[in-house]
Amino acid sequence: MTGGERERLGYPTQKPLALLERIVNASSNEGDVVLDPFCGCGTTVHAAQKLNREWIGIDVTHLAISLIQKRLRDAFGPSVAIEVNGVPKDAGGAAALAEADKYQFQWWAVSLVDAIPFGDKKKGADGGIDGLIYFKPDGKATEKAIVSVKGGKNVGVTMVKDLIATVEREKAKMGIFITLAAPTGPMIKEAASAGLYKTEYGSYPKIQILTVEQLFEGKRPEMPWIDPSVFRKAKREDTSKQKQQKLL
Repeated sequence: MTGGERERLGYPTQKPLALLERIVNASSNEGDVVLDPFCGCGTTVHAAQKLNREWIGIDVTHLAISLIQKRLRDAFGPSVAIEVNGVPKDAGGAAALAEADKYQFQWWAVSLVDAIPFGDKKKGADGGIDGLIYFKPDGKATEKAIVSVKGGKNVGVTMVKDLIATVEREKAKMGIFITLAAPTGPMIKEAASAGLYKTEYGSYPKIQILTVEQLFEGKRPEMPWIDPSVFRKAKREDTSKQKQQKLL
């Protein structure tokens, strides 16, 4: 695999980082502000961060924003300071996003559990899967969990049954149900009826229901070791002299 291939993050219009570094170097100085109003997978802001420029990146989709956040944290470390504007900050903001665009809501919600977005906007194209979480329960074999997101006000036990069926169909080990509305008693009971996913290192509820409010409070899925190697990652960069930047 060449350096360029290793750099690819799966974004169709991604440009080589070396090219953007040359452009940023030639057109700005350290401390200048670089603006990318269509930042896609974030190559320009990556180059600006690496070259110690201030930067502002803008993109219309939550899919792009999530990808850029992950890219910068992979490259510059989890403590890299990024101020993200225009994303839900509370349950009310999440509800507004869900009402405005259910697909943007799904992409945003999937990012809360560090899942990979799945499917597209074609009705039924995702097969009941909104995201995937990969993990290594024994540190060796890679397994997956199915993520299903519901942003409507009315949720019911049938949705949990559908997730259980999807987990079985896809031969996944776990299912994560993210809901904006509070789950009903029958939903909680149905999830519990799926039993436990047992590993050598512990047992975990096979089907887990998490509300957006719980995710805002810091709750995360109970899972075995998450394997970062299954994600396409940006090369780790020098983290010295980095400043807080903005992503919109």
